[in-house]
Amino acid sequence: MFFDKKKLFHTSEVSQSRKCLLYKAGIVTYKTAWEWQRSLLQQRINKPELEDVLILLEHPPVYTLGQGADSDFIKFDIDESIYNVHRVERGGEVTYHCPGQLVGYPILNLQYHCKDLHWYLRQLEEVLIQVLAVYGLPGERYPGLTGVWLEGYKVAAIGIKVSRWITMHGFALNVCPDMTGFERIVPCGISDKPVGSLSQWIPDITLEQVIPHITQAFAAVFNVEIEEAEVNYSDTLATLSVSET
Repeated sequence: MFFDKKKLFHTSEVSQSRKCLLYKAGIVTYKTAWEWQRSLLQQRINKPELEDVLILLEHPPVYTLGQGADSDFIKFDIDESIYNVHRVERGGEVTYHCPGQLVGYPILNLQYHCKDLHWYLRQLEEVLIQVLAVYGLPGERYPGLTGVWLEGYKVAAIGIKVSRWITMHGFALNVCPDMTGFERIVPCGISDKPVGSLSQWIPDITLEQVIPHITQAFAAVFNVEIEEAEVNYSDTLATLSVSET
């Protein structure tokens, strides 16, 4: 048995199953993925009936700060930095992305699910907790904080943006990354809890192994029908201009 749906949904109503396009995009620069999300979101603002989307990818090394994030949580000079840094519209403080970290960007229309941001955050956590459970690892929530912990280590961060009940940004699960980049920041502004990766518990784990479990958990928790779609970058980049229309 994989899931008990009655325990997963934090609402009395479960939406009818919607189609969700899955893009397994590989390694994508942060700026390209950011613009891609904005384009998909704007398309769904214009046409709310469009299907949901889940993008799964990795980023080259990059630091991102949420809207209103405190730059004091960065241990280097941003203005004279050799590192790639972006301040974006998601919630949350500073975080780090790099290869070996599985990043998920759901573009969901919550009007078809549940119009409650706390519900949405808990559902994203539930996806990750269920994935850890596949490996016999007890993922946990900490009251008052967002994300997923494993034996005191934060292994997954979550930061979202919602416009007209349509989501962007999402989650980052540390599978097997080089963790040294986290030493240059106070991850998520939390100084008293360390970050970790699944490779500390499963040394030979890979993203390729984890992606099917993420997909299955996401489909069950959000009650969507996953349909894998081909990533065509020429088409994707050609449509990015609509994000500003």
